[in-house]
Amino acid sequence: MRNARIVGALRSLEESVLSRQGMGLPLLAIAVVSVTDLAAGRDHYIGPGMVVAPALASITTTWLRTLLVAALGLASQVLLAPYNGVVEIHDWVLLTGQFTTYLVVSLFSAYIAWRRETGQRAFSAITSVAEAAQRALLRPPGDRVGDVRLAVRYVSAADAAQIGGDLYSVLDTPHGVRALIGDVRGKGLDAVQTAAVVLGAFREAAYDEGGLTRVAQRVEASVQRHVGTGEFTTALFVEFDGPGSVDLLHYGHVAPLRVAADGTVTTLDPPDPWVPLGLGALVKGVPAAWQAPLCGTDVLVLCTDGVIEARSAQDGSFYPLADRVGALVAGLAQNLETAVERVYADLLRHAGGSLGDDVVLLLLAPAAPTPLPPTA
Repeated sequence: MRNARIVGALRSLEESVLSRQGMGLPLLAIAVVSVTDLAAGRDHYIGPGMVVAPALASITTTWLRTLLVAALGLASQVLLAPYNGVVEIHDWVLLTGQFTTYLVVSLFSAYIAWRRETGQRAFSAITSVAEAAQRALLRPPGDRVGDVRLAVRYVSAADAAQIGGDLYSVLDTPHGVRALIGDVRGKGLDAVQTAAVVLGAFREAAYDEGGLTRVAQRVEASVQRHVGTGEFTTALFVEFDGPGSVDLLHYGHVAPLRVAADGTVTTLDPPDPWVPLGLGALVKGVPAAWQAPLCGTDVLVLCTDGVIEARSAQDGSFYPLADRVGALVAGLAQNLETAVERVYADLLRHAGGSLGDDVVLLLLAPAAPTPLPPTA
């Protein structure tokens, strides 16, 4: 009967706080040690094993709750003491050492939990600032810009910063919808600064200049003026200025893919490949834009090299975007959010759940015409 009362009291204590965040594992440890002690009989005292409970709490919950777990563990040992005959033991040095050890471990566990909480708060603050900086830099568009539908996934490999050197922008301009996707050499704050220069120049030139070549020349001039020598940015410029086609301009970037409604994938290789932005002084002339067919049921898939260079967790192979994107995107020209989510999920599966480089997936498609209201 006494055993049943002890077990019942322990269960009541556990159930009263089991819903608290992160308390499940340390409370389970208390219950396991208590039940094991009871099952082992009076000749075996397993109470000292209760020290595992506050240690577990230090990595699963707050420092205050860690102290609560420590108190519950101590209470459990006190409840178990009569059953094990501990109160009859006259070796008080042994008992004092046991409880002193438990107290020290409990206080140290609370300190570890406090340090972990402090680090998490600092990390959250850094992440919040970085996310705000990312939004200010990239200015994520809605699901439609002008007469173009779009969906995007941006993922930075710099987890703490949440921002990297990949960039994109989609703008509705007097010259049509214009888009840019790019990848800055390197990472960190220098890459972010270069991305800011490229995006700032593009946002100005896209509204002012006629023709993608002139837009790109303005961006190139800004990069050479404001970015250090030897730094460069691969880029692809896109312009939707009429139905049935799209204009493209290549600056060393990953070639875009066109996915038809039936899943047929066409790689739009540039007839005039060019060096990345920032290296224009090394070559003569300027690149020429080219035009590719793009009907209302097609999807234009743009990405950075973090997508096609994502390695399989099993065999180390690169992600075969051109081979897989057709089945993932086919027929979704007017539902690009679903399409980009399917491609990104497939990319993560290929990479084993984590990516080693910044990634931008940008899907563009001509928007279906808005139906006219019925006439009276």
